[in-house]
Amino acid sequence: MARAKAAPKRKRASLAPRRESRGLSAAEVALALDDPAVSSLAQLVREAGGAPLAAYREPLGGRALLIASLPFAAVQPTPFQRDLSPTHAKRLAGAIEQTGAFLDPLIVVRGEDGRFWTPNGRHRLAAAKVLGLKQITALISPDEALAYRILALNTEKAHNLKDRSLEVVRMARSLVKRRGREREDAFRAEFEAPELLTLGLVYERAPRFAGGAYSSFLKKVDRFSERTLAVSLRQREDYAARLLEIDARVKTVIAGLTARGFKSPYLRNYVVARINPVRFHKAKKGDTKPPMPMAQALVRMAAAARAFNLGSVSNRDLAWVAVGASAE
Repeated sequence: MARAKAAPKRKRASLAPRRESRGLSAAEVALALDDPAVSSLAQLVREAGGAPLAAYREPLGGRALLIASLPFAAVQPTPFQRDLSPTHAKRLAGAIEQTGAFLDPLIVVRGEDGRFWTPNGRHRLAAAKVLGLKQITALISPDEALAYRILALNTEKAHNLKDRSLEVVRMARSLVKRRGREREDAFRAEFEAPELLTLGLVYERAPRFAGGAYSSFLKKVDRFSERTLAVSLRQREDYAARLLEIDARVKTVIAGLTARGFKSPYLRNYVVARINPVRFHKAKKGDTKPPMPMAQALVRMAAAARAFNLGSVSNRDLAWVAVGASAE
């Protein structure tokens, strides 16, 4: 009897370094507190009742940064951050209490209102409140634009789709007031993905919206607009309203299927997949053009939802949806 061949060992992926080193040298990183790049920021810290501790240029891009101790009351989260989770904040406070040290500094920028904003420390700030801290350690940047890089910076608590979407649309509303005449696609880095803007507007109206079921559809047809941010946001309000109308019809279909005896946690995903006009479209590498315009896709999806045939559904169909969901 022939021996079965042993499965080939999988090689672990290695992180190859860049061929050329980059960034600043040690001498270039060092920065004095009275350097013009941070001196005015250091003065603001003193006026707020804090103490500048050190300054340096970060070694990648060379931006000047200030390490300081700030009064707890002088720092607030950016106004467009996701909602606070009291449970997570209390758990974090408990872990810090057990450690006996508040080690992670908050990343802080100078806010538009003259106060200090933290774009990625809301839960640590809340934990500091629970612990009753007088001062917190902060890494302060004079670059206000950093406040709009929430998704890239916030690593202390993983964002779910709702969190990300709401933060993005809140950022968009804030940016409209300052830079509303700039094109929406100029904010790719801040918004991360165009469908997050649309979903954020939906979640504002319906906090319990099942965005995950529509995510695949939106990723295929939603794109950043070349129109101004102010105009594009108004257009997305219309998209959000249409999605909610479609979802209302989807709920009716689900109720009909449930009445016929179909019971599955994947009913919504199945129905949405059935009415998705681009579900069979496979994007080619490097292709950024959507298979059809967003507005047209929503019209076709709404029509498919209205014409949904309950009698065409079988348990075998739902089983395939379950297999697909478990593979994701």
